[in-house]
Amino acid sequence: MRFSTRAIHAGQDPDPVTGSVTVPVYLTSTYQQPGPGKEGKYVYSRTANPTRTALEECLASLEAGRHGLAFSSGMAATTTILLSLKQGDHVIAGDDIYGGTYRLFEQVLRNYGLQFTYVNPENPDNVEKAIRKNTQLVWIETPTNPLMRIVDIRQISKISKKAHALLVVDNTFMSPYLQNPLEHGADIVVHSTTKYLGGHSDLIGGATITKDVDVQSRLKYLQNAVGAVPGPLDCYLVLRGIKTLAVRMDRHNENTRTVSEFLAKQPKVEKVNYPGLPDHPQRSIIKRQMKGNGGMLSFQLRGGFNQCKKLLERLSVFTVAESLGGVESLIEHPASMTHASVPRDRRLKLGISDNLIRVSVGIEDVEDLVQDLNRGFKAL
Repeated sequence: MRFSTRAIHAGQDPDPVTGSVTVPVYLTSTYQQPGPGKEGKYVYSRTANPTRTALEECLASLEAGRHGLAFSSGMAATTTILLSLKQGDHVIAGDDIYGGTYRLFEQVLRNYGLQFTYVNPENPDNVEKAIRKNTQLVWIETPTNPLMRIVDIRQISKISKKAHALLVVDNTFMSPYLQNPLEHGADIVVHSTTKYLGGHSDLIGGATITKDVDVQSRLKYLQNAVGAVPGPLDCYLVLRGIKTLAVRMDRHNENTRTVSEFLAKQPKVEKVNYPGLPDHPQRSIIKRQMKGNGGMLSFQLRGGFNQCKKLLERLSVFTVAESLGGVESLIEHPASMTHASVPRDRRLKLGISDNLIRVSVGIEDVEDLVQDLNRGFKAL
C-alpha cells in the first residue's frame, strides 16, 4: 500500500466486535485475564492499550520501520531513548537542536553521568572527530531547529555504525510523509506527534520508530518501566490527524514556498532559511533524502529584537505562539521563546540571533498569509 492508504488503514482494521471503522478509544486501565498467571494480550494500559497499539503500528508503517512506540510527549520519547544508556556513556548531538532537547541533555541528564558533545553535523567530519571510545549515541535533527540546516543522514549513519553507536534522527519537522530517516541508515526515528502527525494543536505526544528488534525490546521495556505513555484519547487524536497528513503536508509545502519567496524579496529581511530556496547549497542532499521542503522556515529581520517584536505584534492571521505543525500559522522569536533556555553566548555563536524569527506556515489561503505579513512589514 502507498503512503496515504497506509495512513488511513495501517493498524486500523474495523473493530471486530462492532464493525466500527474508527479505532475505538479504550478508556480502561486494566483487562480481564484468563486466570492466575495466565496473561492475555493486554494486562494493564501502562504496558499496552489497544488504541495505542493501533497508533504504534501505523507509525511504524509510515516511517518504513517495523516497530513503533507512543509516548506522552516528544520529550518523553527523547528521555526514554537516553535512559537506554548508562552512566559514563557519551552522546554526540547536533549543535542546532530544539532548545528543550538541549535543556534535557545539559541540565538534567548530564547530572546523571551522561556526557555530551555538540558539533555542527552539516559537515560529517565534525561528527567523526567527536567520536570517543564511549560514544554510544549520535543525535541529529534535519532540518535543524530553528536554522533549517540540512544534515546528510546517510553519511552520519556510516560514521555512527563504524563507531558502533546508534543514530537517532528527530524527524518532527519533516513528518514521515516528506522524509524517512530509517531508509537512509538511522537506527531510531523520534517524533513529537504534537506537531504535524497530530496536526491540529490539540494534543501532546511523542513516538519512536525502529527496524531493530533489540532496540525496540529495550525501548519497550523502558516505556513500561518509566511509564511516560499517552492516554488512549491522545492516541486516537494522533490517528485522526494522521489520516489527513499527506494532504496537509502538500498544502504546508506549497504555502511555505510562497511565503519564503515573499520574504526573500523584503528589504527588511537579511536572510531566509528554507530548504526550498533554489540557491540552497545542499540541494543534492535535499533531493536525495527529502520528498519536499516542509512547512517550516526562519528568517533574520533587520533591526534586532525590537523590530521582531513590532512585526509579531502587528500580525493577525499568524499567531504568536510556540509549537508548530498545526493547520494554523504560528510565528515565534526563538531567542526569547523556544530557545530561551540556551545560554545567550551559545545562541549567538550558533546563529540564533536576537533578530531571528521562526515560522510554522499553516494551511490557510496563502494570499491571506502574505497579506498579513505585508501589513506587518509596512508598519515597521
